[in-house]
Amino acid sequence: MDNSFIIKRALNNNVIIAVHPNHGEVVLIGKGIGFNKKLGDKINIENVEKTFILEDKKEQEQYKQLIPHIDEDFIEIMNDIVFHIESKVNTKLNEHIHIALTDHIAFALKRMNQGLGIQNPFLTETQSLYPKEYEIAEEVIEQIHEKIDIRLPEGEIGFIALHIHSAMTDKELSELNQHSQLIAELIRLIENNLDVKIDRKSVNYMRLVRHLRHAIDRVKAEERLEEPKELENVLKNSYPLCYNLSWKVIKVMQQALQKKVYDAEAVYLTLHLQRFVSKTK
Repeated sequence: MDNSFIIKRALNNNVIIAVHPNHGEVVLIGKGIGFNKKLGDKINIENVEKTFILEDKKEQEQYKQLIPHIDEDFIEIMNDIVFHIESKVNTKLNEHIHIALTDHIAFALKRMNQGLGIQNPFLTETQSLYPKEYEIAEEVIEQIHEKIDIRLPEGEIGFIALHIHSAMTDKELSELNQHSQLIAELIRLIENNLDVKIDRKSVNYMRLVRHLRHAIDRVKAEERLEEPKELENVLKNSYPLCYNLSWKVIKVMQQALQKKVYDAEAVYLTLHLQRFVSKTK
């Protein structure tokens, strides 16, 4: 494929608007890509390190609107960060991450400069749900600290991890936030009914969170598990506390997701809860 583009306009040293016969009009992001460039110049992106192409028209417009409000050096930093994330996850990210993550981190830095902070009440849930993304987000925090000598608060690791997962899976950030909030609510419900406090660093907690996450994913996808009727009757009679609690959890999940939750989910959750109870005795 021909990687040559014709420049229409340089927005700054690191961002240009260009035209390609196959791609049409695009936004190109790369270190020094717009330096000393003028209308009609030809550029081959193979010669530019760490280049990204924004092809989606909506993403292009949002990025163009963001650029005037962001320091040019910070654009270069974020370009390096997105490149680092892509290399870590070994997959092409949704191009919306250039707008969403750049805007989020820029706003977080602005809040810090104003002495304002935002708590992240779902940090432990996010770490358990998306451990790989969380680990990369920690590296992003370190990169920012190395580049501009400002350390973002720990809560930002969770927010950045959600942005990474969103870009990896093409899922809306609002949906991921909803899932984290729902899981936190379900954990509180389980703790209150079992009269326990689950150690957020424990293996049991991580297993429970992941079980709930997979259940939510199945419900969203309307995926139906095989219903083990005989097992359900045994669990109902042998472990009434966990069986009744699993149905409370299912009802909250069903209301939050506005989707039907099949009976089998309660059966498998009862098994999980009973294993958890037996280990905490």
